[in-house]
Amino acid sequence: MTTHPVLAAVDDDAAPLTHRQLRELYALMAAVRHLDTSAVAWQRQGIIPGYAPELGQEAAQVGSGYAVDRTRDFVFPTYREMGVARAMGLDMVGYMSTHKATWHGGMYNPLESRFAPIQAVVAGSVLHAVGWAHGQTLAGHAKGETGVAMTYFGDGASSQGDVHEAMNFAAVMKAPVVFFIQNNGWAISVPTERQVAGGSVAARAAGYGIPSLQVDGNDVVAVYEATRSAFAHCRAGNGPVVIEAMTYRRGPHSTADDPGRYRTLEEERLDAGEDPLERFKQRLLAEGVADEAFFAEAQRLAEEEEEAVRAGIADLGPRPGAEMFSLVFQEPTPALQSQATAWREESEHA
Repeated sequence: MTTHPVLAAVDDDAAPLTHRQLRELYALMAAVRHLDTSAVAWQRQGIIPGYAPELGQEAAQVGSGYAVDRTRDFVFPTYREMGVARAMGLDMVGYMSTHKATWHGGMYNPLESRFAPIQAVVAGSVLHAVGWAHGQTLAGHAKGETGVAMTYFGDGASSQGDVHEAMNFAAVMKAPVVFFIQNNGWAISVPTERQVAGGSVAARAAGYGIPSLQVDGNDVVAVYEATRSAFAHCRAGNGPVVIEAMTYRRGPHSTADDPGRYRTLEEERLDAGEDPLERFKQRLLAEGVADEAFFAEAQRLAEEEEEAVRAGIADLGPRPGAEMFSLVFQEPTPALQSQATAWREESEHA
């Protein structure tokens, strides 16, 4: 891991993860892995119309999401952060409802969960995150009490102009925001080396005067510690941080993608490296933190949770259609208010 010296001593006093927390991290990763692979099957079965898998990125997502303080921080995701949502304790039926296209933005409450609606526009969430973070600065919170925004995007999205604007503005205004890049090796079908000049997104941070970290994204503890340090840096009033978690997308970009068109299974096997879940399991066994009985129970609970989420998704029913009147506009125009009234009356007599 390469670390900017400004961050080196920011979080030295933080307590290391306890054995209980390490086991919790594994259980979260197991739950995310099983729910993720199951969601792909749901799409094939027609339960949801589409899904963006994250196989191989569980450590990057769980480790970073686990570091969020849900009493004051705010996360701005893309369409691939199911693991972050699960680590932050979201209701997963509410989260997955977005993939079913049942509700606008999902059925969870962003203000309560501190997890913004899923953003399908590539790199769109970075602008929202910086805006929210700048609002924290304008609110004049004392050092150490500031809420921090964390925005997720991939190596492909890092080439969007919105990322330049967001990083430049955040650096100038010292906005408390963590730019968390999951470099999974692919911008859909284009490998990182063909679309990221220099091969590193974190290296770009120096051009904005932003400290950066490049971390092993398949090591959940390393990701957690890097994210925790970045949050401490932001909370202290030092401005933004860039984290680049180096990982690998082991499956397709989405359920509409065929990765066999641009890489072979052998290339995928060789480039992906060690599975992050198995890697963490072996560490916990070697350190005596957990035994085989724990891992079996974690898998059982993951399967039980997936069954409950699948049942909840199946019970959601048809799209209600009224969310545009209650969620999209803070103050609906008279025309929309009239339409909402007509819609309710029609629904009552249907």
